[in-house]
Amino acid sequence: MASEASTAIPGAESVNKGRLFWLGVLALFTAASSLAIRGAIASGLKSEWIDPINALQAGELLAAALGAAFLSFAITVFVASTLLDQIGMKRCLLLAGCCFVLGPLAIATAGNLATGMTVYTIVWFGMLLSGIGWGLTEAAINPLTAQLYPEDTTHRLNVLHAWFPGGIIVGGLAGFFLSDILPWQGIMALVIVPAIATIVIAATTTFPPPLRAQSGVGFGEMLGEVFRRPSFFIWFGAMFLTAASELAPGQWIDVALTNRVGMRGILLLVYVNALMFVFRHFAGRLANTISNPGLLWVSSLLAAIGLFMLAQAQSPLAAIIASTVWGLGVCVMWPTMLASVAERYPRGGSWALGLVGSAGAMASFFVLPQLGAMFDQAKVEFAGGPAAFAALTGDALLAVEDAAASVSFQRLAILPLILLAVFGVIWLRERGKSRAHLAGEIA
Repeated sequence: MASEASTAIPGAESVNKGRLFWLGVLALFTAASSLAIRGAIASGLKSEWIDPINALQAGELLAAALGAAFLSFAITVFVASTLLDQIGMKRCLLLAGCCFVLGPLAIATAGNLATGMTVYTIVWFGMLLSGIGWGLTEAAINPLTAQLYPEDTTHRLNVLHAWFPGGIIVGGLAGFFLSDILPWQGIMALVIVPAIATIVIAATTTFPPPLRAQSGVGFGEMLGEVFRRPSFFIWFGAMFLTAASELAPGQWIDVALTNRVGMRGILLLVYVNALMFVFRHFAGRLANTISNPGLLWVSSLLAAIGLFMLAQAQSPLAAIIASTVWGLGVCVMWPTMLASVAERYPRGGSWALGLVGSAGAMASFFVLPQLGAMFDQAKVEFAGGPAAFAALTGDALLAVEDAAASVSFQRLAILPLILLAVFGVIWLRERGKSRAHLAGEIA
């Protein structure tokens, strides 16, 4: 029986399964801490560099910059997943580490390198690089985990992705507690530390042979699997909505809720991710009890209720209660979606996982600017027009922005309501079917 130290993957007798798994954890932790810190420093970035450029559209510009990371994540995970066997998992993680160094550096130094809109362009490019690193990470670690643990994919992917909220917690707390000690630029640069560790460990670790070499599935067959079984695109669309319900509010929560509820929104994000960190360790067991679609249906219900409650929250207590409901809803969505695809379309390999990952990232890229645009439009309407908004100061300005924040969260709650119907139908259709049946191995 193979130990955790060395797995019995054909042709890879020297592979250290535990080291590979924890390398994946570190890379994902780095991506997540970068994401959290970008959210935590968003207010400082907006007030120092974006407001002076264009105050009326500052919310949309900021959201578009934050969304750039999701755009590059989507494109990168799509391309890298398709060519994973050619690129190699090791190169993916080495390149990811480099992006996690260069992206934060660009964001942190933009104001020292340029002026005016060029500052914004450099910030946008830094966000883009950070997203490339995230995409390379996801492209490598998800199929790697499925390859290492084929009989326990849902549980292992949820444990792996528990460290995404783990990174959010560390990054969010760093952004909060260090804000009085370091400028936001210094906080952004902290991501470089785990990034360098990722590069060093990836460079000194032996990886298993390519997944297709182990499974015997050819490149064309892998690409054709998702078209041979069109039901895949239902999961593709569902991933778009689940990611929009989780990641977009997470990036917007500090900007939109801090003044309105009387506490830093980033602390709410840290709290939600603490819930995720704990519950993702149990998601595999829950899925075994009620099935993956059943678990996703319950998650969607809680997410919809939680987002609506966030739209109404006016105090720290109300915000914490709303965040609890929303957090319990979205906590297992991403890894359970990946596990569902891995189990149902195993011959699709890294390509299938990369496609749904890119769908999740594209959701945030499209939804975040819409959130920002809705926020900007609502604040101007509540103020009585652009001129009236420009004249607002102090408490009057805060009141208008608070009302606009409520509108943006309330409209976002529609997305998980759509998922209730999707996962409800899948849950009913798949009742009593074996894993082999779901994977298309038997009629």
